[in-house]
Amino acid sequence: MKWAGLVSLLVLVMGLSLTVGVRDLTLADYVTAITAFDPYDPAHVTLMSIRLPRLLAALIAGGALGMAGSMMQALTRNPLADPGLLGVNAGAAFALILGTTLLGRADQSTIAMLAFPGAAAASAAVFALGGGLRGDAGPVRLTLAGAALNALLLSLVTAVALIRQDSLDILRFWVAGSLSQAAARPLFEMAIAAAIGGGMAWALALRLEALSLGSALARGLGTRPGLVQAATLVAVTLTTGAAVAVAGPIAFLGLMVPPVARRVAGHSLRAELLASAILGGGLLLLADTLGRLILAPAEVRAGIMVALLGAPVFIWIARSLRPGATT
Repeated sequence: MKWAGLVSLLVLVMGLSLTVGVRDLTLADYVTAITAFDPYDPAHVTLMSIRLPRLLAALIAGGALGMAGSMMQALTRNPLADPGLLGVNAGAAFALILGTTLLGRADQSTIAMLAFPGAAAASAAVFALGGGLRGDAGPVRLTLAGAALNALLLSLVTAVALIRQDSLDILRFWVAGSLSQAAARPLFEMAIAAAIGGGMAWALALRLEALSLGSALARGLGTRPGLVQAATLVAVTLTTGAAVAVAGPIAFLGLMVPPVARRVAGHSLRAELLASAILGGGLLLLADTLGRLILAPAEVRAGIMVALLGAPVFIWIARSLRPGATT
């Protein structure tokens, strides 16, 4: 019953995203846009060139961030963890801003692809700093290493942006997070990357559940903690890199979604990953739709809308934690 309600809500949000806006569209507009597209019809252009790409981008980025948040919280055993905790978002942002400075005004697809090497480098650095190369990376060490790296990378991003005015213009978009340029993003390629990362997460779910019992017990069950941690960071890199490449760094979404997904999925991490993907895509799509309507015809970026929703959730989760409690 919970799953049926979850899917129904997603379908409802998708319908709202496609139908409401500055220009309302009818069912007839959808049928003719699909069967007989007219590039000179404003309704057809609005649907196929603006709203549909934004819908796809929201589902890709939101679903990827939802899964990444579940993986991060399972890996670190920290209910306040999200992809930004380990500096993955900051690594992607730093690669984007540095690449923009070195390459100049490259096309949007090229700039977006830079998110992957940045996210991968940040994940590798966190794994090494957290003790992964010695085989003793624990959740606390990974969390502390990620927090330190995140602060360093964000400082470097700010420094580069202040030096170069053209970098500052690009940074304005990437820091807030937005779906307004979805049509220019490599959506198909990012969907594949997110799917590969999600598939890896699905395969690693049982081992992550064993790792949550503690490294010693996990080894007794045949799990290699270091290998599982490294593979999980690769999956987080793929999903987070895809999300950042499509929509920029969306804060709080990876934090908000997993606790709700656990209420739907129970104690199965695989079921939680699926619920997180559905919830993440729906939440980002809803935030984008509301952002288009609140100040129409102006727009509030999706990243800002998600942050407005996420900040109270972050406070609620933090206040609900008991000293010494673990997930």
